[in-house]
Amino acid sequence: MDSAMKRCTQVDWSRYSLEILNLRSQFETPVTMSHEPEENKTSSPSPRDDKITHFNIDEAPIPGKTTVHRVNRNANEPLPKSGDFIPGYDAELMQARATLSSDEEKKLLRKIDWRLLPLLALMYMLKSIDASNLSYARTMDEGTSDNILTELGMTSNQYNLVTAMYYVPYIIAEVPSNLLLKRVRPSVWQARIQISWGIVLCCHAAVVNRQGLYVVRFFLGLFEAGLWPGMLVHLCYWYRPDELAPRVVYVTLLGCFSTVLSGVLAFAFNGVTTGGLSGWKWLILTEGIVTVVLGFCTYFFLPDFPSSAKWLSEREIAFIQARLPKNAPRASEANFNMKELIATLKNLRVWLFLFCWAFFTIGTTGLTFYQPTVIANLGFTSMGTSLLLNIPTAIFAVLLTVGFGIFADTGRIPQPAIPLGFLIVIEACYGVLYAFPNNGGVYAATIISTGFSTAWYTMMWPWRVQTTEGATGSAFAIAFANSYGQIGGAVGSQLFNSRYAPHYSTSFGIAMGFVGLAIIMTIVTWCFTWRVDVDTRRLKRIRIAAAKNNQAILDDVDIHRGEKME
Repeated sequence: MDSAMKRCTQVDWSRYSLEILNLRSQFETPVTMSHEPEENKTSSPSPRDDKITHFNIDEAPIPGKTTVHRVNRNANEPLPKSGDFIPGYDAELMQARATLSSDEEKKLLRKIDWRLLPLLALMYMLKSIDASNLSYARTMDEGTSDNILTELGMTSNQYNLVTAMYYVPYIIAEVPSNLLLKRVRPSVWQARIQISWGIVLCCHAAVVNRQGLYVVRFFLGLFEAGLWPGMLVHLCYWYRPDELAPRVVYVTLLGCFSTVLSGVLAFAFNGVTTGGLSGWKWLILTEGIVTVVLGFCTYFFLPDFPSSAKWLSEREIAFIQARLPKNAPRASEANFNMKELIATLKNLRVWLFLFCWAFFTIGTTGLTFYQPTVIANLGFTSMGTSLLLNIPTAIFAVLLTVGFGIFADTGRIPQPAIPLGFLIVIEACYGVLYAFPNNGGVYAATIISTGFSTAWYTMMWPWRVQTTEGATGSAFAIAFANSYGQIGGAVGSQLFNSRYAPHYSTSFGIAMGFVGLAIIMTIVTWCFTWRVDVDTRRLKRIRIAAAKNNQAILDDVDIHRGEKME
């Protein structure tokens, strides 16, 4: 560290000053910039005659003395053609970041939000409803020949394999699907996903035995793969990592109500036998038709990339692209970059996040999927009663997601601390249930654990995308974590076997062990990413303060800092 400090303090500033003045002379319209420590961020820059206030070009970051470059926003200045005002900074990007005022930037982001987020939220809601439809189908028409288990001649344990048949192709197809997102365009690829999975949902109406159910669930997982990670990568083309938390909250908010909506639909179709179809078939058929319709809406209305958005001006497009960090994916990049893919596979962080996801899903997915069944096994067999008992879970998940989403957006608390806290709560809940099982305790566990599990995903993804890089690297890293992390969907569903009913003490004990492993992996991953998280949150606070003075920040977070624990 001492040698690094000496190198930084021995920089030939006169040489840099001459280079800066020579570069400045190439442009007719100079940019007013300042570069000052965070503790002085509230002070206004003092421009000189040449409009270049102060530079501090460090050869390496100095802990405790990190500085930032600021630029005064001026929407009337034209973009320069080429060159640098500061070594290492592209002049066009620098100038583009200053072309809109702080108020104009807020208006632009709101415009993008309204164009992008409502449609993504509907897509996520339908995906979440689809994930829970078979949970409710199992409890529909209980004790009659129209119940799915009776109609298809299945046992409870055979029904458990339905989840595995869905997740196996889902895991395999997720990464290729995400890599094709940019080549084909998000609007086209996401529409393809929804239309094809909607058609498969409609095919459930033709199922007459358990083998047929296994087949349609296999193709459902195959065609649905890539929707959620594709949405996350798509957001990275439009927003900075520090801006994703509230957007992910918005997109997933409707998904929190998916269990309630699925329950309402199941209640509506319970006992229906119109057209020779039982109620559970009408339930899934209806969801399939709605999904196909939304798929066509996605094709026509979902924006692809900033550069192709006709509802943005050239200045707005330049601004949106310039404000993204260097590691963000861009439409101008190659559709596939093998070097990025190999580099991503070699990155230890990718594997750490993967194990976080895998252990978490094994420990929590089983209870989430079988929540309606668990409640029914407690003696609440009435469809209406079961539906009412599932509503508190959705409300609790919404409160957690919104509350912690707003809190995380302030940049005041480490991003990993929130999902880690959620895991600790789930672990404590499982521990109590394992030691003291009773009907009231099991019901409380379904509310608490399912609510925190739902909110966990919302808080984890903004942390994950902080360290993704490039179009290929980002698509692969996000899909890799989400797909192979879903192995818990295939394994976790087997934990809540009918022989453990009604209190599922053994199930909770095993799940508690996997959640404990998820806690350990989260702590280890935090150790390898803490520098990036600290820099991201610090830069966010600086940007908020600079915006009040109508300034833009030119610096980005170096995602390669702290890749090895020091």
